[in-house]
Amino acid sequence: MSHTVVDSPLGPLTLVATGDALTGLYMERQRYRPEPETFGDRDDAPFAEAARQLEEYFAGRRTRFDLPLAPVGTPFQRQVWEALRAIPYGRTVSYGQLADRLGRPAAARAVGLANGHNPIGIIVPCHRVVGANGDLTGYGGGLDRKRHLLDFERSVSERS
Repeated sequence: MSHTVVDSPLGPLTLVATGDALTGLYMERQRYRPEPETFGDRDDAPFAEAARQLEEYFAGRRTRFDLPLAPVGTPFQRQVWEALRAIPYGRTVSYGQLADRLGRPAAARAVGLANGHNPIGIIVPCHRVVGANGDLTGYGGGLDRKRHLLDFERSVSERS
């Protein structure tokens, strides 16, 4: 396991990997952020591609990430996190809509819990999930960051 820290418009992002696969992307003061001692040694080399893709994303030149990911979670959590990757850039869905897409229409709360425990924020776009009425609801990185990411993606989408 190894980690690095990259700068972003949202503040420093800690990237964590096991081997070649990204297992975490954490913001400062993020809910459910593991203790730093669990991130392994600092080593920038394994993260060059992830850092490049994040830089392109924040410059408005990338709408999808193409990185090996290995998030650690239950089978249901991993199913939710995979469904998050299918939400189009600049768009949002509700927790209920995501539950419907998973074939579990009564599982909106469970989807919300899994969404909140997403260990690879931004790249696995949990920020694109909103309340049933479109309101911004919980985000592990904070609602200001969620609003920033959604506004940023919408502005990039409108320019395209």
